[in-house]
Amino acid sequence: MVGKWHLGFYKKACLPTRRGFDTFLGSLTGNVDYYTYDNCDGPGVCGYDLHEGESVAWEQSGQYSTLLYAQRASQILASHSPRQPLFLYVAFQAVHTPLQSPREYLYRYRTMGNVARRKYAAMVTCMDEAVRNITWALKRYGYYDNSIIIFSTDNGGQTFSGGSNWPLRGRKGTYWEGGVRGIGFVHSPLLKRKRRTSRALVHITDWYPTLVTLAGGSVSEAEGLDGYNVWPAISEGQASPRMEILHNIDPLYNHAKHGSLEGGFGIWNTAVQASIRVGEWKLLTGDPGYSDWIPPQTLANFPGSWWNLERLADGTRQSVWLFNISADPYEREDLAAQRPDVVRSLLARLAYYNRTAIPVRYPAENPRAHPDFNGGAWGPWVSEEEEEEEEEEAGEGRGRGSQRGRKKCKICKLRSFFRKLNTRLMSNRI
Repeated sequence: MVGKWHLGFYKKACLPTRRGFDTFLGSLTGNVDYYTYDNCDGPGVCGYDLHEGESVAWEQSGQYSTLLYAQRASQILASHSPRQPLFLYVAFQAVHTPLQSPREYLYRYRTMGNVARRKYAAMVTCMDEAVRNITWALKRYGYYDNSIIIFSTDNGGQTFSGGSNWPLRGRKGTYWEGGVRGIGFVHSPLLKRKRRTSRALVHITDWYPTLVTLAGGSVSEAEGLDGYNVWPAISEGQASPRMEILHNIDPLYNHAKHGSLEGGFGIWNTAVQASIRVGEWKLLTGDPGYSDWIPPQTLANFPGSWWNLERLADGTRQSVWLFNISADPYEREDLAAQRPDVVRSLLARLAYYNRTAIPVRYPAENPRAHPDFNGGAWGPWVSEEEEEEEEEEAGEGRGRGSQRGRKKCKICKLRSFFRKLNTRLMSNRI
């Protein structure tokens, strides 16, 4: 694996090399500087975050991450045999904030008035060239004819930082199409129908069974998979086996003031933030997030009066929306009042999925995660033995070990400090 992990690292068992990858070069957190690899999660809570395997890669500092990651991907291809199977996951940091780019890429867009958009365009161009260089390496080292390249985003664009989802509604972090619809492409000599646009319903969980099947493996023994093999839909244009997507259910997010169980026909509390897609229908409940249609940031004074052309002034007393996404991908015509039968049906699906949910576990801040306790770098802070001890103690109850209690008291002041900062490790940095 090469690039951004951002899937947890409080103990070594959570690292990429303990989760199936043979090698790893990249960052564990989600918002590092592209050159220095420093990352701050609140005032004074800063550390270095570039790792080679399970060690800190101090010596790589100073290299722009997009170029570094592309170079490492090419090196992996050069050292591996094309006669042996290979899964290479390259998670570019681009085009996440901070908006940073080599000067030569910025120069190409020097006439672009909006500064954020100019930097964003430069970062995209650099990433495009990195993808080209990896593709070239696939051809040079003999992989290309039997390869599949999948390029995909993880969420919609952040409109306050150069991104644009226009004409889709919303932005990153919301349940509107501008937040949940990911762009991407599949490129391969193995595709039976090439150079076309697929409108098949595909979810990120579908990649696992799809890729395993393509590699000659079997997922028949993997119980409870949420994904489907969507290769026939992508390669041949067949109908997708996927009929619905649970976008999310977040019981912790601020409940909508005007939502209620009664408003959800006694089936679902519409104050809860949730969204589901079934066929052509999409239902949203609670507070789906920032709901404007945000024009592209092409003007130097953006945001300004131009933005207000598509700013919503109503909808604050609403907690249920229904859209026909096939006919209305821009989510401009709410059909909840016209089709209560569809609303009921989709609310029932939300209730069904919610019954299978695991209770939310959101532990408090742990001051031991501070990079100062790890040589100045972000990294695991809990050992396997400590994790087992904590689980045992949780089951047996608190207050039986005075010595352990005294040891923990040494960091009580730090714990209080972290609470006051109200920072959560890598919170809201997706």
